[in-house]
Amino acid sequence: MKNVLLVGGGKIGIAITEFLTGTGEYRVTVADRDPRSLERMPRQGVTLKEVSVTDPSGFAAAVEGHDIVLAATPFDLTPKVAAAAKQAGAHYLDLTEDVESTRAIKKLAEGARTAFIPQCGLAPGFISIVAYDLAKKFDKLRDVSMRVGALPEYPHNALKYNLTWSTDGLINEYCNPCESIRDGVKGEVPALEELEAFSLDGTEYEAFNTSGGLGTLCETLEGKVENLNYKTVRYPGHRDIIKMLVRDLRLGQRRDIMKDVLETAIPITYQDVVLVFVTVSGWREGRLTQESYAKKIYAQTIGGRLMSAIQITTAAGICAMTDLLVSGKLPSAGFVRQEEAQLSDFLANRFGQYYA
Repeated sequence: MKNVLLVGGGKIGIAITEFLTGTGEYRVTVADRDPRSLERMPRQGVTLKEVSVTDPSGFAAAVEGHDIVLAATPFDLTPKVAAAAKQAGAHYLDLTEDVESTRAIKKLAEGARTAFIPQCGLAPGFISIVAYDLAKKFDKLRDVSMRVGALPEYPHNALKYNLTWSTDGLINEYCNPCESIRDGVKGEVPALEELEAFSLDGTEYEAFNTSGGLGTLCETLEGKVENLNYKTVRYPGHRDIIKMLVRDLRLGQRRDIMKDVLETAIPITYQDVVLVFVTVSGWREGRLTQESYAKKIYAQTIGGRLMSAIQITTAAGICAMTDLLVSGKLPSAGFVRQEEAQLSDFLANRFGQYYA
């Protein structure tokens, strides 16, 4: 029985707790500063602690005695959680999409006796595992294109979008620079640009640059691929409205106002679909070849509770990586990249099967 401390009692935290406690192999403590968030958590086999990450002594005491720490917090808190995990000698996993937070965690992992595995969600996370698995099948790579979207099944407003996860994370994606490799050169491109259109299963979509989705793949594939990029998928028309808010109205520089606008005007939904679409091209046995991976995951009821597709996929990602770590299928010390997990191991896992 592994003792797990989950930091963050939001929508994703609920799903993580349901998954882990349902196995009977993890003893879960949920820590959050908001008592209302703790009230919504599952209760069976779960310990609840009201504690703030910004209280160093109180939080350090909460971390002690746990084998694994999972961070489902806002991105700016993840380095503090990781530092406490290192001090306590616990393994650390998180869901951050923030590039700077991941760099801070990578530095913390230097010389650590336990594993530090950031970006364990959908994108970054599962998408990197898929892309790297496809890339390994080629003798020489040309292009790796990664597309992911968490979309309402029934779009109804002008944005054709509902809030499905962290608003702070969403704004980060829309505002921060995006890593990429172009013509063999690693660099950054602006968010909300390079708009493209495509269709899948008869539905029209658009995709555009957003930040964070590549995880560590730029480092892993640098010097091995001509072009590598990640774009977020939305229904047509979404990008133009968001670009007007971020650029023309300059809300990208006033993110607190943008967050308030989005959360006031746009309802959350549990009726969503997650779309994963990866295409890799390159040379195999002397011939230019392309291979793609496409998957749609829908909301479903788990443990008597309706969970959105983004809840399921994000929670399944970090829970599967936890399982793989515990079973010895991932390195047990230092900084661990998502692409170090084998896709076959991930999809065979009891949590990874939600993707399969």
